Amino acid sequence: MPPKPPRRGGAAARSQRASPESGSSSAPPPPAAAAAAPRLEIGESDFVVLCDVLKVSNNVKEKAWKTYESLSSVDGSLAYNKKKKETWGVCIFIVAIDLDEMTFTFTELLKSISISVCMFFQFLKEVDVNMDTVSTKVDSTVSRLKKKYDVLLALYHKFERTCGLIYVEQPSSEISAELSSVLVLKNYWITFLLAKGKVLQMEDDLVISFQLLLCVLDYFIKLSPPAMLKEPYKSAVSAVTVNGSSRTPRRGQNRTTHISKQIRIDTDTKVIEVLCKEHDCNLDEVKNVYFTSFIPFLNSVGVVASNGLPEFEVLSKQYEELYLKNKDIDARLFLDHDETLQPDLTAGLQLERTPQKNSPEEELNIILPQTPVRAAMNTIQQLMMILNSATDKPSDTLISYFNNCTVNPKESILKRVESLGHVFKKKFAEAVGQGCAEIGSQRYKLGVRLYYRVMESMLKSEEERLSVHNFSKLLNDNIFHTSLLACAVEVVMATYGRNVSQNDGASAETDLSFPWILNVFDLKAFDFYKVIESFIKAEPSLTRDMIKHLERCEHRIMESLAWQSDSPLFDLIKQSKEREGQADQPEPASTLNLPLQHNHTAADLYLSPVRSPKKKASGPPLNATSTPDAQVTVTSQTQKPQKSTSLSLFYKKVYRLAYLRLHTLFYRLLSDHPDLEPLIWTLFQHTLQNEYELMRDRHLDQIMMCSMYAICKVKNVDLRFKIIVSAYKELPNTNQETFKRVLIREEQYDSIIVFYNLVFMQKLKTNILQYASNRPPTLSPIPHIPRSPYQFSNSPRRVPAGNNIYISPLKSPYKFSDGFQSPTKMTPRSRILVSIGESFGTSEKFQKINQMVCNSDCQLKRSAEVSTAPKPLKRLRFDIEGQDEADGSKHLPQESKFQQKLAEMTSTRTRMQKQKLNDGNDTSASEEK
Repeated sequence: MPPKPPRRGGAAARSQRASPESGSSSAPPPPAAAAAAPRLEIGESDFVVLCDVLKVSNNVKEKAWKTYESLSSVDGSLAYNKKKKETWGVCIFIVAIDLDEMTFTFTELLKSISISVCMFFQFLKEVDVNMDTVSTKVDSTVSRLKKKYDVLLALYHKFERTCGLIYVEQPSSEISAELSSVLVLKNYWITFLLAKGKVLQMEDDLVISFQLLLCVLDYFIKLSPPAMLKEPYKSAVSAVTVNGSSRTPRRGQNRTTHISKQIRIDTDTKVIEVLCKEHDCNLDEVKNVYFTSFIPFLNSVGVVASNGLPEFEVLSKQYEELYLKNKDIDARLFLDHDETLQPDLTAGLQLERTPQKNSPEEELNIILPQTPVRAAMNTIQQLMMILNSATDKPSDTLISYFNNCTVNPKESILKRVESLGHVFKKKFAEAVGQGCAEIGSQRYKLGVRLYYRVMESMLKSEEERLSVHNFSKLLNDNIFHTSLLACAVEVVMATYGRNVSQNDGASAETDLSFPWILNVFDLKAFDFYKVIESFIKAEPSLTRDMIKHLERCEHRIMESLAWQSDSPLFDLIKQSKEREGQADQPEPASTLNLPLQHNHTAADLYLSPVRSPKKKASGPPLNATSTPDAQVTVTSQTQKPQKSTSLSLFYKKVYRLAYLRLHTLFYRLLSDHPDLEPLIWTLFQHTLQNEYELMRDRHLDQIMMCSMYAICKVKNVDLRFKIIVSAYKELPNTNQETFKRVLIREEQYDSIIVFYNLVFMQKLKTNILQYASNRPPTLSPIPHIPRSPYQFSNSPRRVPAGNNIYISPLKSPYKFSDGFQSPTKMTPRSRILVSIGESFGTSEKFQKINQMVCNSDCQLKRSAEVSTAPKPLKRLRFDIEGQDEADGSKHLPQESKFQQKLAEMTSTRTRMQKQKLNDGNDTSASEEK
């Protein structure tokens, strides 16, 4: 809703006419002003002073004051009066961005109102009491500033710690005073800031920024006297000197000498190798950044050296020009530990602690949180470990699959990979910076490796499932290959694009975040969704974070991306309604309370509806060409179109996601009215099924909030949209644009309230009013909510038997180069931890675990059909006699020990899979956060 009108007309104009001196209560106003309006309130003259300091225009000044008055007129205005200056600053910031009249930098604003970055963001969130106080344009600007601040803060902390490991605290007296640690620190940081601003268009890329920082460190270390350095950097620099490479600083020289020296300095890799090893960075990637980005940067800015170091004043002046142009954060202030850039320690990273142990005298274990840079490097290391054995060419196994096809797809696959590679490299350079084109090429090659690896795994699974060898139809499907390659590249991009704020569970996106890859490959979101689940199943080595990321991509597609006007989804829905003898709906509501089956594959989805679900075992036609879902399939003049597997599965997933989101929001707002939830769900589900055109170019959550408001309205439950969106903002993975900018009609957007009144209510008025009558609509079944189909490889798994014992793979969130770290550093939040192979402590702990296992034997009783005595529960045991107690099977005496062990492992795995299936059918899990 629009803000309430100001209480006093012309206040802004009066503020503009007021001078700073007029703020005194004893000074009478000029006669003209007195005749025109009442005397200025205390503080209004201070508002004018603030506007003058920030050099804002009269237009900004007037609108900012009106915004402040509208905030003061709502409930809770006392809170704003206590923070008048901060509120004024926020209002000026909002208006200046909306009007594109930024006459000040973000740092200048923070300094003027004496507030830190974190406090400003928090206060801005509190000020947004109405849905249109802060526009989506302001939201976008704030998001960019926050991401940039997070990256800068993480890098500066890393920079400080790293410099402490490189330089001695008190160098010998022979070192010049001008080479003090303070001067070195300033030169390093300013050079890095300037390089980051010049090289990167997308400055929130943590990984490339850190690699660029390592390049700066390498450059300065080689210019530093060995006496200033600690090991191993001192030895590395000495080795460079012994090898005859010069560390002489660059000075004004003729071009030939300059180029010769540049080659000598740049080809010394001893220091960069040490830096990469110490920080678990990929050496080839850092070298790429060094030669393609950092060296051209040095040459472009004309760095002049003095006593072995570039001149601080020159660098600082160039950076200041860049900072004033961007009008954002002056990162030089990190060097002074300026209060405006200090993090909010109360809301920041805190040490995680395990629960109090059974024995109070035992020391409480403390888990040190990973730094953002360390977390990013480890994630990349995990990806590299997966792809170490992969190549960027089809393997012999894949070639054999290609040769078995009726139409060999090899040439088309290679051409597609090559052409999309050129497109990707170009788009990456446009987004990140032209000097980073080769970095994009490197990341694409990693994606190609993963693409071939997953494709081979998928084909092996299909071969086992269908007992066929000819996959000509699938392997000649362009959309399938584009989607699979896009998914592989997205995994790589998400791995490298890990943002700082992801550590605290926030949704953090960069310019390269999904769905960027869809635009690069010109791929429809609905087509991309078909490959996600099969991709995860085919690559068991994916980390938990990557699985969650792909699952979140799937959710975004179901929420909004698949509902865009140009999506093939609408054609599929139209076809489903045109089928003779079929229900007039994409997916019957009667199936909602049935368990969702996950036995489909990518082939089922991409070849549907050509391939009938009842004839999957026969395999795809051998000589057919690709026919995507969006095309009308006619196999004969008389045959009826078959049901689309991809559409059916999509709707099933949409229904389950929709109910989970509704359930979460409902219990935040209406837990005292449980009888309303099935009514809201019925209206919500009816809209998705029968009025799906309301979803075109809109968001699932918009329909959800409107359904909630409508039912509360007809049931006379007081629930305002303001309260709904306030609770909605606190849900995970939400965006304020969802309720601030809703499509009303073609190219016209407004708030969700306007959408409800002009569109939603008009379309569903008759249906909504039925809920107030004596004959309400039949309630829709509540969807069966299973656990996530994606098994997290590092999730703790319960030992079969119903007891409270779990086993979990060893995790290593610390440095990979040091090998596996002590598991006590990443202990789960549990009472007792056992790590096989490490000293455990006292024997009493093992006795406790034995007691837990033994006590579970009689917890569950089976029906005694033959014997009255209950059988003991299954145990996780290491059987050296070749007999598996769990299923009573015995091994043949002629079997080798390897065969026996293999049989034991297979049996154990089968039992655990059955246990997980039972758990999944019995347990409803909430949406991952």
